[in-house]
Amino acid sequence: MPEPTVILDSNAIQRALTRIAHEIAERNEQSSEVALIGIPVGGDHLALRLAKILSGIWNHAVPVGILDVTMHRDDLSDRIAPTVHPTEILFDVTGKTAVLVDDVLFSGRTTRAAMDALNDFGRPKRIQLAVLIDRGHRELPIKADFVGKNVPTSLDETISLLLTEAGAAPDQVLLRKKH
Repeated sequence: MPEPTVILDSNAIQRALTRIAHEIAERNEQSSEVALIGIPVGGDHLALRLAKILSGIWNHAVPVGILDVTMHRDDLSDRIAPTVHPTEILFDVTGKTAVLVDDVLFSGRTTRAAMDALNDFGRPKRIQLAVLIDRGHRELPIKADFVGKNVPTSLDETISLLLTEAGAAPDQVLLRKKH
């Protein structure tokens, strides 16, 4: 199997998140209405990192939640034993701008499931999507509002996000051939 290609190293990930945070701040004048919702696995850690950067920009804490979308996926029957992660949203999303944060945008099905799952916690005024990597191949009409890097891929490639919070060192985004 060929060696994976490093798409983003630790510094590039930090630069991309800083840029995304500034774009979120520019697009949302009412900073007190913004909440970040991370989608495991990966988006939850990125949401926490973005919240820290945004807190520095806005000079106030930004609420962060974690939203597991497993039971809202339309491909649940295709999975043998789905892994369910805890959902932790300790604030009301009603009337807020909920920024969904994910690591990789691919088919759009995770984002659709996240929007469905988010409805269980209220009715946001607006939903925005921030992703570190957009790799294309959409199956649904979903487009990210904030993208760290566009990486056109083939269907026989995968993208993996490795973060220190999940036990990796150093932070990296890797592109691998499946075969």
